[in-house]
Amino acid sequence: MTDVTIIGASGYAGAELIRILANHKECKIRHLVAKGSKNRCFEEVFPSLGYLTELRGMVVGDVDEDFSLKTDPAVNDTDVVFLALPHGASVPFVKACLEKNKNVIDLGADFRFHDVATYERWYGHHEAPELCSDTVYGLVEMHRDLIPDHGLIANPGCYVTGATLAMLPLVEAGCVDLDSLIFDSKSGISGAGRGLKEGSLYGECSESIKAYGVASHRHTPEIEQNLSEAAGRPLTISFTPHLTPMNRGILTTAYAKLNEKGKKADLEAIFRNRYEGEPFIRVLPRGKMPETKWIQGTNYVIIGFTVDPRTERVIVCSVLDNLVKGAAGQAVQNMNVMYGFDEREGLTMLPIFP
Repeated sequence: MTDVTIIGASGYAGAELIRILANHKECKIRHLVAKGSKNRCFEEVFPSLGYLTELRGMVVGDVDEDFSLKTDPAVNDTDVVFLALPHGASVPFVKACLEKNKNVIDLGADFRFHDVATYERWYGHHEAPELCSDTVYGLVEMHRDLIPDHGLIANPGCYVTGATLAMLPLVEAGCVDLDSLIFDSKSGISGAGRGLKEGSLYGECSESIKAYGVASHRHTPEIEQNLSEAAGRPLTISFTPHLTPMNRGILTTAYAKLNEKGKKADLEAIFRNRYEGEPFIRVLPRGKMPETKWIQGTNYVIIGFTVDPRTERVIVCSVLDNLVKGAAGQAVQNMNVMYGFDEREGLTMLPIFP
């Protein structure tokens, strides 16, 4: 049995980790550490979960206290630590865990970039650049073979996962003009996190939709990093995210100009061949588009596409749950690969409908 600690457990992603891992046959939640918990019992911090799991009565540690003093026991008797913290907060926790030879899966952005200069351009100063080069970027569908040999996994961003998986097969196959990539994504409000923000208030979001981070969203260089790797050369994309009045889910629409190879290719076969055997990717028949309801609460990604003959553009839509495949579920998928478990363990739940 693999022992797990979750640091940052009281946020949406942290709570989703608890929901998934509570039903995981290969691991046991040993410690929870959450902002402002002040050593309250599990059911006080998580009333929606606390009376339904064996975690009832567990004391939740406080992430605000000194890490070396408060969470040493949590690290000493655990195997893997999940970090569900805001960007910029993971470094001291990662250092402390790696010093004790504990595996770390970081759901934040701190270690997603091998190029530290790119991170600092979009996020600010990095406190541990020496660790970035030895981190595996945990998009399993790209880096499955690298994950078992590394102790620090950087979980991808939610928008990035949907955008990358939507266009990855066509970029790898050399079927699109790499200078024509445009991504338009729409996310549920939970993507903004659980912290109090004026723009996330019900009265601000209900009955409205808005673009934000236009030409400046921090997931842009992460998408570029992934697709540049797939293309074998640097590329630049356009990415615009939108906030929609739903709790969870992301729908990404990706556009690209087909090149001569792409115009002649069987695009459906390219998608199906690339994702054949992938346990969490589903490709729809050409012309059929997915909906966010189809993946709510699951670790699946559903992809549909069509071609506009007037513009000679391919249009690809992907949907995922931003808290599951976009965060906690993908982190558990990384753990499963890291430890050689069935990759689907704990993650085969079907969507809720309606």
